[in-house]
Amino acid sequence: MVALTFPDGARRDYPDNITGLDIAKGISPSLAKRTVAMALDGVLADLADPIEKDARIEFVSRDDPRALELIRHDAAHVLAEAVQELWPGTQVTIGPVIENGFYYDFARNEAFTPDDLPVIEKKMKEIIARDKPFTKEVWSRDKAKQVFNDKGELFKVELVDAIPEDQQIKIYKQGDWFDLCRGPHMTSTGKIGSAFKLMRVAGAYWRGDSNNPMLSRIYGTAFAKQEELDAYLKQMEEAEKRDHRKLGREMDLFHFQEEGPGTVFWHANGWTIFQEIIAYMRRRLKGDYQEVNAPQMLDKSLWETSGHWQWYRESMFAAQSAGDEAEDKRWFAIKPMNCPGHVQIYKHGLKSYRELPIRLAEFGIVHRYEASGAMHGLLRVRAFTQDDAHIFCTEDQLAEECLKINDLILSTYSDFGFEGDLVVKLSTRPEKRVGSDAAWDHAESVMQNVLATIAKSNNRIKTAVNPGEGAFYGPKFEYVLRDAIGRDWQCGTTQVDFNLPERFDAFYIAPDGSKKTPVMVHRAICGSLERFLGVVLEHYAGHLPLWLAPKQAIVCTITQDGDAYAADVLTAARKAGLRVDADLRNEKINYKVREHSLAKVPVLLVVGKKEAETRQVSIRRLGSDKQQVMSLDDALKLLTEEALPPDVKRERAAG
Repeated sequence: MVALTFPDGARRDYPDNITGLDIAKGISPSLAKRTVAMALDGVLADLADPIEKDARIEFVSRDDPRALELIRHDAAHVLAEAVQELWPGTQVTIGPVIENGFYYDFARNEAFTPDDLPVIEKKMKEIIARDKPFTKEVWSRDKAKQVFNDKGELFKVELVDAIPEDQQIKIYKQGDWFDLCRGPHMTSTGKIGSAFKLMRVAGAYWRGDSNNPMLSRIYGTAFAKQEELDAYLKQMEEAEKRDHRKLGREMDLFHFQEEGPGTVFWHANGWTIFQEIIAYMRRRLKGDYQEVNAPQMLDKSLWETSGHWQWYRESMFAAQSAGDEAEDKRWFAIKPMNCPGHVQIYKHGLKSYRELPIRLAEFGIVHRYEASGAMHGLLRVRAFTQDDAHIFCTEDQLAEECLKINDLILSTYSDFGFEGDLVVKLSTRPEKRVGSDAAWDHAESVMQNVLATIAKSNNRIKTAVNPGEGAFYGPKFEYVLRDAIGRDWQCGTTQVDFNLPERFDAFYIAPDGSKKTPVMVHRAICGSLERFLGVVLEHYAGHLPLWLAPKQAIVCTITQDGDAYAADVLTAARKAGLRVDADLRNEKINYKVREHSLAKVPVLLVVGKKEAETRQVSIRRLGSDKQQVMSLDDALKLLTEEALPPDVKRERAAG
């Protein structure tokens, strides 16, 4: 017998190997009808699976949030069946669930095109309407390889070989069609429903290796309800309009080119925004942090000591010096992180407990290898600048420092216009890590307490735990902000490190005269400044607040009669500290308005003969047809007040 505990706490005994479906039917036919899977001790399983041991059991309906992954997984299988029905001879490879949807990779002589997607969708609807049950079979390894080889599914043969010997070879059937799969699945194809859509096609190397064949990938998404799909598609449509790469071209901010893959070529406008963000951060750190700068390239021995060479080598760029002498033949790494350099700065000179905490900040450029297919504009690059800092403190100071960082992060995000909900996730020890279990236990305990305090301090904050997702040297907080169209972005981090200072023999002199190892807190607020700038651009759809806008205003003439006065306006505006240019071209004013609106210039100061005579300007705001006429002095006073960064406004208001 097996003892099963239900969500209401009831415990019942059942015969060995009874299935979840049999139990559901025994409770009520309606329960069995609406159940698509079960969860045993919290793990999703096929409803038809035999239950072999005591467990907590839950019946999962299609509307259960946990079923969404199953809906998408099943949709991927139906996509593969549809493709093979439409184009016999196409090989299927892998089709996983991903964030917001799924994809499937296919091997065929001719790549798919966007025109194929509606045809495939129609076939998928036919398959779903057949409502064939998903059934699972366990095959021997030899049988699976033989069957797939006979079908010409050579990629599947390779996948069978890759499955560890201690794992079963599972085959899921939907009618006559079948696929190699770990599962689980819902009870039938009809449970997928109609709230799905194929999104795009792309190329992808088999197993992500450029030495392998290029496959044709189809991306799709699926939801439990049509209104959820509609909301997602609307969000995607809005996201396309806000794409920072598109805005980068329109606003003349930056570009990328093949000679510098994953590195940004900043144009003057983009560099202005970048420097405004750095200037803001410098003001916020003033008085609390010491700004330092560590070398860009260091001998690999330093990275061996830190553990990066062992644990992070595949993401590092390294080079050997070119000297002729044997002693010059050394390996160096371009820094992927600033932390080892900051430890060296801390170690330079004896430190007393009275000096702690010591907070070292750097706007340091780091380089990390990203696969070419993973790079994505400013959001995923190989070279980026971190608003990085490392705090050296005592264990007694640790919790207070983490809370101070939290306050700084929250106020920074608010200043940049992110006023929505914020999620703080605690990522705990990964499988591959350095340091003792005792040190990890202590670090995680402190951070759990801090997380509880953070949750109580602000009703905007939600908390979560990411088991096994910490850095190799310590647990961390990840700050996830939400933008104007509801997308989540992970930006800031706080990482507690009991290991790196010890590995580098960093210490301070305690009150009793003994040497003690400090705790090191790694923290970033924006994270990658390039990525943060991209997020800000998309959040505002390029309509940046005046303090961030690279060109805060353009003085536009209506006719040449206003040229001389326009020059006076330009001089006065620049003297007032505004970033202003003039457009004196012999073009119609509507043409100028359209052009500068496309470039997302927040304010146009329109002048003509009438304005010159009265020393006024006509103010046109981005996205508005209305005009506001006022004296030049009043206009400049208004705009200079508006262009003050939020932290400066706060400081002035406070006294």
